[in-house]
This record gives sequence, structure tokens and C-alpha cells, in this order.
Amino acid sequence: MNSTYSPDLAVPADKRVFGARDLFSLWFSLGIGLMVLQTGALLAPGLGLVGSLLAIFLGTAVGVLLLAAVGVIGSDTGLSAMAALKLSLGRHGASLPAVLNLLQLIGWGSFEIIVMRDAASLLGARAFGEGGPFANPLLWTLAFGALATLLAVSGPLTFVRRILRKWGIWLLLGACLWLTWNLFARADLAALWAQAGDGSMPLAVGFDIAIAMPLSWLPLIADYSRFGKRARAVFGGTALGFFIGNFWLMSLGVAYTLAFAPSGDVNALLLALAGAGLGIPLLLILLDESENAFADIHSAAVSTSLLSGLKVEHLALAIGVICTLIACFAPLAQYQNFLLLIGSVFAPLFGVVLVDHFILRRRRAPAEPGALRWPALLAWLGGVSTYHLLANFYPEVGATLPALALAGLLQLLLGRAFSYGRETVRA
Repeated sequence: MNSTYSPDLAVPADKRVFGARDLFSLWFSLGIGLMVLQTGALLAPGLGLVGSLLAIFLGTAVGVLLLAAVGVIGSDTGLSAMAALKLSLGRHGASLPAVLNLLQLIGWGSFEIIVMRDAASLLGARAFGEGGPFANPLLWTLAFGALATLLAVSGPLTFVRRILRKWGIWLLLGACLWLTWNLFARADLAALWAQAGDGSMPLAVGFDIAIAMPLSWLPLIADYSRFGKRARAVFGGTALGFFIGNFWLMSLGVAYTLAFAPSGDVNALLLALAGAGLGIPLLLILLDESENAFADIHSAAVSTSLLSGLKVEHLALAIGVICTLIACFAPLAQYQNFLLLIGSVFAPLFGVVLVDHFILRRRRAPAEPGALRWPALLAWLGGVSTYHLLANFYPEVGATLPALALAGLLQLLLGRAFSYGRETVRA
């Protein structure tokens, strides 16, 4: 089965094979990972268990609704994520987000490989000793880089239908259940529930960190939802799958940190997780992290293909090598600011895109996208400026949703003022 299509062309209707089950499996898997566990660890000290769970629930719930709505744009148009942006920003206007998306996806892909490397090295040292070959970080960097690149070259249809849907999702579900059972068996849940945070993080900042996880997938969801059969299946499968996976794992990250690694040290958290079920659940989640890296590398290749015209498969191979090389030399640093930076750029952008697609164009394609759509670019800029203004001067308010809402409102006003979206044809 040919699993790659030109990013600039709509996927033919007879090739749109993903149903709700396929998309649930994909987004449940992408909502799970070591990164998600470690994001929960970021929230734990400042908010405590109750505050963290509230921030995770609200951030994930709002985030998946936005994510699923953007996924519908992919199923409506059959276009890749960055190609669909041309409908709102114009042919040349979409180049800037494509470049930004490429840079952030290379960063995410490298981060994923680093996280997998560090966890596997720790597990290898714990099982076979510090000096053994399985504790060698370089070995694991090359191994996980090669695995993620291979999956990215194979494409989403092969990965979702032949691997993830058939058996991958069941292994992940078993791993999550085992980690949950281990927590209930070993931790004093009443004491955890009563444990308050130290107040170093406002709830609004916790919300912004939690919502950044689903929003980080906004610039690439249409690369996969364009293979969806029906909009309803795309929305439901995406929202439900990602919400369950992300809320579950991030909450476990908070609880395991408070119970077994109160210092918030990453290695202490991993060792606590490795103590459950001989480390098998953590190993399965570790392997699942390669699926997140696959998505980053594949979508980075799609964005680059739009800019260069080269084949996605060839670009996926090259980008996979780049991510692996970065992972070989870059340490795993604090990435809270990285998550918030993503929100500052892409949340306002998709506020513009959602209003343009669902309200101004009413899910129809423009007869001619044009070279640049300045009103949309101005609305995006207004949203980004609002985000940084609120984040720097009013952090207790939160920045993500206000920036997205303002960008969408500006798009609505400017779009109607410039007769935006009136001349359309059915997508």
C-alpha cells in the first residue's frame, strides 16, 4: 500500500481509509509517552496532586477539542496541515508557519530521541550494570533514531493500520493499567491527595503547560486526518483517544513524582517507574515514544516537501538523520519554556484558521487562495503579541486561550471587513 501522497494535493476520496478506531488508536498512542510523564512532573511541586489534576483535566479537555476541530479541516480538504494553511494565509503566507513548524518538529523529534536514550540507558544500567553495553547512551541514540526514521519513511497508513491498530494499542493499554495498579498498591493515596503544592506555579500556568501538549500537535494533525473517512469519526476518535492517553499518563507523572521522586529529578522518576512490573510497562511506554518521534519526523518531511518539492520519503530519511545527530550531542534540558513557546506561536495561528474555515468559509475551499492574506497574518500577529504580553505581565490569567480567542476574533472582524471567504467552492 502506498502510504505517502503529495502534501500539496488532496488525498483522493477512495484512499481516505481511517475510521474512528484508527484515529483513536493513533491519538491514544501519541497522547502517551515519557515526555507526557515528565510534563506531569513539572506540575507536581508547584500545584500538588489536586491542583495538577485540575490543570491537566482542563488543559487537556480544551486542547483536544481544538485539536480535533483542526483535524476536521484535514478530512474536509484532504490536504496536509501546512497545505491547508494556504487556504487561510495564502500561498506565500503559509511559508512562515511551514518553516516554524519544521524547526519545532526537528526540536521535538530530537527531544523524543534524547528522552528514549536516557531512559533506556538508565534501564540498561539498572539491569546489566553501569559499564555494560546496554548502558551506552550512543547505542540507544542510534537505535531509537533509526527506528523512528524507519517508521517515518514507511508513512502513516502502514504504521497505523499494520502496527498500532492490530497490537500496539493493546500493549500500551496494558502498560498504563500496570503502572496505575502499581501506584495504588505502593503509594499512600490519601496522603498524596492531601499534599498541597508549594505555590510556585499559578494554576493558569499549569493549564498553559497542560494544554501545550495537545496544541503541540495542531501543526501536523491534518497530515494524518486527511486520510479520515468522515469528519465525525475524525473528531470523535482524535478527541477521545488523545484525552484518555494524555490525561492518564500526565496524571501518573504527577502522582509518581509526589510519591516516589518528590525532588522532581528525572532519573528518580524513571527509577520509580522502572520498579513496576520488572520495568516492562516502562519499556513498552519507552518503545511507544518512538511513535511520537515518527510523527514529528514524518510531518517535518511533509512541511519541507511543501517548501522544496522533494519527496516526503527522502526528506523523512534526511530529517531522521538530523534529529539523531542532534540527539547525539544535545543534553536533555528543561523544556517548560519550549512548551510555552509553542503555544505562543501556534495557538493564535489556529485560532485564525478555525474561524476562517468554520465561520468565514463554512468548511468550503476558496476559489483562489491568493498569494498573501494580510488580514489573517495581522490577526495571527495580534494573537502572538497578546500571548507574550499576558505571559510576561499577567501570568496568573493564563495566555494560551486569550491569545487564541483574540486571534480568532481579529480574523472574524478583518475577514468580514475585507469580504474574506465569500467567493468559495466546495472542498
